[in-house]
Amino acid sequence: MAWLLLAFMSAALLGCYDSFKKQALKANAVIPVLFLNTLFSSLIFLPFIMLSATTDVLDGSIFHVASGGWEVHKYVVLKAVIVLSSWVLGYFGMKHLPLTIVGPINATRPVMVLVGALLVFGERLNVWQWVGVMLAVLSFLMLSRSGKKEGIDFKHDHWIWMIVGAAMLGAISGLYDKFLMAPVESGGVGLDRMLVQSWYNIYQCLMMLAMLLLLWWPKHNETTPFHWHWSIIGVSIFLSTADFMYFYSLSLPDAMISIVSMIRRGSVIVSFLFGAAFFHEKNLKAKAFDLALVLLGMIFLYIGSK
Repeated sequence: MAWLLLAFMSAALLGCYDSFKKQALKANAVIPVLFLNTLFSSLIFLPFIMLSATTDVLDGSIFHVASGGWEVHKYVVLKAVIVLSSWVLGYFGMKHLPLTIVGPINATRPVMVLVGALLVFGERLNVWQWVGVMLAVLSFLMLSRSGKKEGIDFKHDHWIWMIVGAAMLGAISGLYDKFLMAPVESGGVGLDRMLVQSWYNIYQCLMMLAMLLLLWWPKHNETTPFHWHWSIIGVSIFLSTADFMYFYSLSLPDAMISIVSMIRRGSVIVSFLFGAAFFHEKNLKAKAFDLALVLLGMIFLYIGSK
């Protein structure tokens, strides 16, 4: 299934995105880093918007951006608000927590999406898929417990709660994506996936510019200074490519948001490897078994979706 392969590719790129994001935020100001990420992501898609609007070069291709008025863009603006809210919380939390702790918390998103997909879209999973989901949930719980050995109080650490809030908003965003991509006859809006991805990046960039000028710049001398790092560009490239494959996957027939979301959280494996190799994080042996369960869960999901 093409949508399943795209989901796995998106997961790998998403793991690279998380790792580059951790590096970009190291001893760095969060708001300007996030603004630059949205700016570079917007610049990646701006040529596709302009070429689609002024020429027929991209007509019929997967890169064509459909046109639409406010009746379409109002949905995209809401998408931008949801995602940016998740990112603001997630960026602040990731800056102050180990990557091997942030990954497992973020990995709870598929469970939230699964519940939403069952309740809202009436999706049904087969036995193989349920086994995969249960293995993934178990592994995520074990990974979270492993994090307690690093002295992090999950109940009272506000950075932890920021990551939890980011995960919840991310789950809402995933369900909203399914609603945006689904055909009208299936109860969705039937939006063009390139229109959504291109324009929500631009709307986010404008929102972050306002935050930069109004919230960060007036007090930038009193807070953590901003310094440039090339990983900031890497964040935008990996995220844009991962999201492109994600939206393309959801636009294909028979794509299940609950499965796509679960596979995307497999990115924790990639970020774990980066955390071990480049950030020298702790308790890696205890977390290795947990990651094996993640992989096993992904295999069951793949078998059940064939």
